[in-house]
Amino acid sequence: MPVGEQDNPLSRQPNRFAQQLFDGLPARYDRLAEVLSLGQNRRWRRAMVDAVATASPGSVLDVATGPAGVALQLAARTGAQVTGVDITLEMLRVGTANVERSQSAGRVDLLLARAEQLPFADGQFDALTFTYLLRYVAEPAAALKELARVVRPGGVVASLEFAVPAGAVWHPLWLLYTRVGLPAAGYLLGGREWFDVGRFLGPSISEHYRRYPLAWQVDAWEQAGIEDVHVRVMSVGGGLVMWGHKSRSSVGSAVLPDRRSEERVLSGRA
Repeated sequence: MPVGEQDNPLSRQPNRFAQQLFDGLPARYDRLAEVLSLGQNRRWRRAMVDAVATASPGSVLDVATGPAGVALQLAARTGAQVTGVDITLEMLRVGTANVERSQSAGRVDLLLARAEQLPFADGQFDALTFTYLLRYVAEPAAALKELARVVRPGGVVASLEFAVPAGAVWHPLWLLYTRVGLPAAGYLLGGREWFDVGRFLGPSISEHYRRYPLAWQVDAWEQAGIEDVHVRVMSVGGGLVMWGHKSRSSVGSAVLPDRRSEERVLSGRA
């Protein structure tokens, strides 16, 4: 274990840390995410959804769905039945309200569940997306294998994560924004909760890429059974969209794990 990691709550209990960090954010999450990302979050999401929409899936699982922003885009652009999962109940409550107000209310369901232990059968979904997830799981490689497990062979897997810009100009500017500008803007626009997120975000992203550089991530996707992995670095390196296809040689047992104690259904049809 690296020096100091024993004092890092994210490294000790990443799921619980994520729940505590995001519990107070849902009401204005999407709006402030756009402002604090300087308008780039929407572009990154659209690029991720593009990779799924071209496959015309009939069912999609959106992991770390938050207030269901990506799930609703998937439903609108693909016509698929979409299931969104998240570990933060307050996020899902706001997401449920967002779904009920949308035109896709009959095709989006939300569920409380962990990415590392999904309550679905092998190969149950035609496609899967996940957003800003891997920094909040204890073992990213194991989480990727679990995500791939529930996708049918040939199905699309796509993700969106923050990244760290390189170069003599953009890297220092990114450091300045994430260490100073982001916490200050978060506090001015969203109060203490968003200040805490802003202060945490930059160091968290840097540490994640120190431990799991891009080459490691591509290899982890392939080791999880995802082939033809594509990488698109966006916004001078601030965002990373990845996508690929579940290997057709990956054949699951189609057995639904008994994880009912970890579930709570929040249906968009309510």
